[in-house]
Amino acid sequence: MMIKALKDVLLPYLEKRIFTSMIMGFVSGLPLLLTITLLQAWLTDENVSKSAIGLFALIGLPYSLKFLWAPVFDRYIISSFGRRRGWLLIIQIFLIISIFMLGQSNPEMNLFNVAILSLVLTFFSASQDILIDAFRRESLMEKEQTIGASAYVLGYRIGALAAGAGGLILADIYSYDFVYTLMALIMLIGVITTLVSDEPDVEIRPYTLKESIVEPFKEFFGRYQDSSNNLKNYTPYLILLFVLLYKVGDTMAHSLSTNFYLEIGFSKTEIGTVVKFFGLGATLLGAFIGGALSLKIGLFKSLIYFGIFQLIATLGFSILFYTGDNLFMLITVISMENLAAGMGYTAYLAFIANMTSKNFTATQFALMTALMSLPRTFLSGTSGYLVEFMNWDLYFVFCSLIAIPALLILKKIKFIIKDE
Repeated sequence: MMIKALKDVLLPYLEKRIFTSMIMGFVSGLPLLLTITLLQAWLTDENVSKSAIGLFALIGLPYSLKFLWAPVFDRYIISSFGRRRGWLLIIQIFLIISIFMLGQSNPEMNLFNVAILSLVLTFFSASQDILIDAFRRESLMEKEQTIGASAYVLGYRIGALAAGAGGLILADIYSYDFVYTLMALIMLIGVITTLVSDEPDVEIRPYTLKESIVEPFKEFFGRYQDSSNNLKNYTPYLILLFVLLYKVGDTMAHSLSTNFYLEIGFSKTEIGTVVKFFGLGATLLGAFIGGALSLKIGLFKSLIYFGIFQLIATLGFSILFYTGDNLFMLITVISMENLAAGMGYTAYLAFIANMTSKNFTATQFALMTALMSLPRTFLSGTSGYLVEFMNWDLYFVFCSLIAIPALLILKKIKFIIKDE
């Protein structure tokens, strides 16, 4: 009975389109951590100040502004590979080059050069995210969106762990330039996946660049207009506000987590080992549980329950501050954080997919995921100053409580979620 149940859970992930979503998630998650966790450790080793490290979060600006150039990907086809795969191949090649070049830079000699190369890397990474999100949304049927989001999150977290935990361990043994070169080579997996995948069978719209810029916003903001219901008129804005705030707490907590672990006494190898083994296990479990529960209890309840779990997991960092260099507590906190993040992100992406129109997938998906990354870019950019002002323990309590407004907003827009 148990074997059959496990088989029923695993089989959907082996279907070609779902498995492709997992691989695409992997190559999407890997570059992000190269400019957060690994770069943060590199700068810390070079004795860069916490304030400067915190400001480096601003290099994530392309993730927040990617909706500005997303219409180009909706409008133009640049090769015989199709609208999505043609752009993906080009962007992935430039992304690989930028990862390699960042690894050849020197933070001690030229910190500005490191910042510029990191910004270039995040631009191509954000562009890849636009195309992968659109590819997944258009490739999967409506009933596959939740399991597709689960597979994507699973791959994304594995990619993030490979760059973060794996990168830290390798940096302790070899050098940072070696790690970045290796990560650039690993990204070739994305190129191969793009080459062997099928182009989504979707009507090519919009037909003009003007349509690609105007129509996605016109459709989204006009979708819930109802002269007899003021709440419905405000619904698009509440949706965007929810997208902005749902992950803000654990995003801010994670933004300086590597620096936090190092400062309270853990070595890079300890951090990397715990994140790799216990974090990976929790991530796998979180992705599977998130996908399975979302299908069983519905998207609304999943967003509520997983959001509360994220809030509780974030408080674990404050406890770790007081226990200090305690390996058991590090394992517990990292496991809880990865489990909660995996579950929450799965439901979160399914929600965003449900809010987009297939006619304007790239632009609308990019708009919402750009909002999702705003806290990581701007609020995380001030995180170093917040830590210096309120210390680590109160900072993590703040990160936990700041996520509550999203749960209150979700109750207001419950009527747009039709999966229950």
